[in-house]
Amino acid sequence: MEFVEKAIKEGRSTLSEYESKQVLAKYSIPITKEVVVDTKEDVVKAAQQVGYPLVMKGSSAELAHKTEKGLIKVDIRNDEEALKTFDEFMANMSDIKDPAVLVQEMVKGQRELVVGMTRDPQFGPCVMFGLGGIFTEILRDVSFRKAPLEKRDALEMMREIKGQKILDAVRGMEAADIEVLANILINVGQIGIENDNIKEIDINPIILSQGKPIAVDALVVVG
Repeated sequence: MEFVEKAIKEGRSTLSEYESKQVLAKYSIPITKEVVVDTKEDVVKAAQQVGYPLVMKGSSAELAHKTEKGLIKVDIRNDEEALKTFDEFMANMSDIKDPAVLVQEMVKGQRELVVGMTRDPQFGPCVMFGLGGIFTEILRDVSFRKAPLEKRDALEMMREIKGQKILDAVRGMEAADIEVLANILINVGQIGIENDNIKEIDINPIILSQGKPIAVDALVVVG
C-alpha cells in the first residue's frame, strides 16, 4: 500500500491522520470528507469543497497529540475563520517537518465508538471494539477477536461490551447501522491479515451520525 511503503521508506513509524484514513477508505471503511492543504490559497478552495461548518486539524505524521498542542478547531463557519485558523496552526507547527492542515467535514453525533487492530505475538492480528472518545481510557469497555472475522464474530463483539445499549435507538437517536459496523470490524481485521507491515490501527472516535458510523480520527502504526 503506497502510503505505508512511503512511510517505511522515510523511516516513519506512523502515518498522518489523512494517510491513515486513506488506508481505511481503501477497505470501504466510511471516513470523513477531508482535504489536506499546505498553502493559504488552498484553504478557501478546500472549505468550499468540504462545506461549512468545518473542523480543522494540524496534519503531520509527527503529530500524535493534536489536542494538547491546540491543533484542533471545530465549528469553523466562514472563510475568515478558516484562514485565521490556518495561520495559527502553521505558526504552532514551525518545528515540524512538512506541516499541513486537514480541512474536514464536521460530523455531528453524540455517540462515539472505537475500533482497533493490534498484532498479538501468539494470535497475530486481533480486532478491538468498544466505547470511544474520552471513555476509551476511562472505562476500557472493549471486546477482542482474532482476525479474520466473520459477521457472527463482529455481532458478538458489539454485544459483549457493557455499554452495548449505545448501539440501540435511544433518546430520540437512531439505532446504529449494525451492518456497516460489522463490515468495519471485518475489514479492519482484513487490513491486518493482508498487510504485515501495518502493526496497529486505532480508529477513535467512530461517530454515529444519525446511526451511520463514520471514522473521524485514525492512526496507523507501521514497521
